[in-house]
Amino acid sequence: MKTPYRRIRFFVPIFILLALLAVSYAVYWLWNTVLVAVVPVKPVTFWQAVGLLILSRLLFGGFKFGPRNGGFRGAGGGPSWRDKLRQMSDEDRKRFRSEWKKRCHDKPEL
Repeated sequence: MKTPYRRIRFFVPIFILLALLAVSYAVYWLWNTVLVAVVPVKPVTFWQAVGLLILSRLLFGGFKFGPRNGGFRGAGGGPSWRDKLRQMSDEDRKRFRSEWKKRCHDKPEL
């Protein structure tokens, strides 16, 4: 007897492929309708849009799966900045705040 899990497992790769094709088509359509009209770039083919999508994912996001725990982009491992601030002594905290006030308020005029 087949369980519902087996049927769902069969459709997951198909769903992923369809989602990739749909997002690639969105990149293709947006590039050719918006960017060509606004910026002096050449139109792209559908397969070039797929390549752009994969390239941007590699450059800006990677192919990480699973939950993203912790700090910036799932870096995890170390204590968060809040934990570091809580563990500072009062003297260190005052020094830290005065340094940031100095950095934020003493900006040069442009």
